[in-house]
Amino acid sequence: MTYPLASWRKSTYNGRNTGCVEVGFAPGLVGVRDTKDRDGGTLAVSRGLGRGSSLL
Repeated sequence: MTYPLASWRKSTYNGRNTGCVEVGFAPGLVGVRDTKDRDGGTLAVSRGLGRGSSLL
């Protein structure tokens, strides 16, 4: 399923690691994708999970 995620931006927390991710937003969803492989797939989760959730 394709989600209409927009406003992709690179994570500001990457330290010295070169493995950056981007986040994108759609109504009710947040998407995460690999900056180096944008066509490689997207993980989309409900915004309802909140900041306190331990997704990863």
